[in-house]
Amino acid sequence: MTPMPTGEEKTRPTADRRTARRAVAGRLSWGLADQAASSMTNFAVGIYVARSLGVTAFGVFSLAWLTYGVVLNVARGLATDPLVVRFSGAPEASWRAATARSSGAALGVGTALGAVCLLVGLGLGGRVGPAFVCLGVVLPALLLQDTWRFAFFAAGTGRKAFVNDLVWGVALVPAMVVAAREGSVAAFVLAWGASAAVAAVYGCFQSGIRPRPHQARGWLREQRDLGYRYLVENVSLSGASQLRAYGLGAIVGVGAVGAVRGAELLLGPFLALLMGLSLVTVAEAARVLRRAPHRLGRFCLLLGGGQAAAALLWGAALLLMPGRLGEFVLGGVWSSASELIVPATLGVAGAGLGSGAAAGLRALAAARRSLRCQLFASACYVGGGLGGAAVAGTVGSAWGVAAATLCGSALWWLQLRSALREHHQDPIPEVRTP
Repeated sequence: MTPMPTGEEKTRPTADRRTARRAVAGRLSWGLADQAASSMTNFAVGIYVARSLGVTAFGVFSLAWLTYGVVLNVARGLATDPLVVRFSGAPEASWRAATARSSGAALGVGTALGAVCLLVGLGLGGRVGPAFVCLGVVLPALLLQDTWRFAFFAAGTGRKAFVNDLVWGVALVPAMVVAAREGSVAAFVLAWGASAAVAAVYGCFQSGIRPRPHQARGWLREQRDLGYRYLVENVSLSGASQLRAYGLGAIVGVGAVGAVRGAELLLGPFLALLMGLSLVTVAEAARVLRRAPHRLGRFCLLLGGGQAAAALLWGAALLLMPGRLGEFVLGGVWSSASELIVPATLGVAGAGLGSGAAAGLRALAAARRSLRCQLFASACYVGGGLGGAAVAGTVGSAWGVAAATLCGSALWWLQLRSALREHHQDPIPEVRTP
């Protein structure tokens, strides 16, 4: 006869669930706090440059910024994403060894692609060339600082990532003052990267880990089943943004690139929420998969639906914002950026919805499926952005991107449903040791 459970045994599962929920809420809170610090830094840089240099020079700065985004996604695909997928919640010794090699790989990527940017900048000359030369110089520091953030969240110590971004923000203040005196795009790029270098060095002291670039090749070899697929996936995402920006500049003009960037700045607080959650969601989805696989689909749906709803609410608030306030924030960029609020909001809502499914596919290590989704979404993004620009200029490009993002989100969810069905049929987790 099976003994009846005692009162203490009955309440223990409930207490455990409450403890687990508090732990998840704490990690998500640090993710939001960290991204708030990071995004406010980026928002301040964008606003400061926009007000200081005007729409054309701001367009040049935006091209350098978007190029950094491409390189950042290369480093994340090869170095950071496999670290988060496979070493979130891992024993400390395994995490430290993996982080040393992952950060070394990020430094190697920054050095190699920084050299490419430098050479391209020297070849271009004119207004754009000096910005790319300076970007090439600061890329290694920018990538290393980003790696520390994800490494800390993989270890469940998001507070350290938050402190690291605060250090970057504090160092940025005097750097921006010096750049403003110079008054050039190149000076602002250098100031941005130099302050990131301060935070990158501080990250070494926080973690007690020294990056090991000489072990980067071993890391890439061990993680190649995920890393190279994530590389293509990430580069297709940022590369699509880059192609759209270059194409928009060629079809409409560099000022149109500045207008699009201005609309993104208006959505900055919500994008901070979106990016803050992305720091934590893959690691949390991986934990849900290990502990309660049947709850992964619901977790992803709540995540994506919540982000889409928040984006729509923020866009509605922007539409009610007085024009004087917009001009105070963006200066001369406001008039062109304000026309893009509605399509930009719909595009971000679609991206937020799809990100819930993307987190689930990452947690499942379904790299082939996520790659398929991202390639499709990127192709739609470029086609919609440039096709819309050819038909109706900057506004047409924004609407084309919004439609493309919603189509891509639908495919993400279809692929997640198929991946969950496969996982339930064969729920053997993949095991990988450093």
